Amino acid sequence: MLGKKERPSFERYPEGSENRKRVERRFSQPTLWDAFLHYLATNKYAVPKALLERNHSMPHEESPEVQRILVEVYKKNPTVAQIAERLVDLDEGFMEWRYRHVKMVQRTIGTKQGTGGSAGAEYLMKTLNQPAFPDLWAIRSEL
Repeated sequence: MLGKKERPSFERYPEGSENRKRVERRFSQPTLWDAFLHYLATNKYAVPKALLERNHSMPHEESPEVQRILVEVYKKNPTVAQIAERLVDLDEGFMEWRYRHVKMVQRTIGTKQGTGGSAGAEYLMKTLNQPAFPDLWAIRSEL
């Protein structure tokens, strides 16, 4: 739902299993960010049509057009800006959780291989600064 659209998220489950089917269904559905873009469009912001009708099985990419809209939102529409800030709060909280998870793994298993054959803490370190809503972070210096 946060937009991390990577095939390994369902390929770890056995073919035909209920868990795999559930994750595969979710994989092609809109994300929270897609819902926010539709909310912006409903509030008369000119969100590019291509973003509103995008392929939901692909990760969303940063958008200069959306960033311009967001700067306008923050400067002129405090109600919509509050919703954007709640998304930033959610994103920040998730990144903080990832950091605490990395530290727990390092403390528990050190540099050993992680579950599912991953590189453990080394792999987790790569996930730390990957925001779910990069456009909201990209505009911080313009507010």
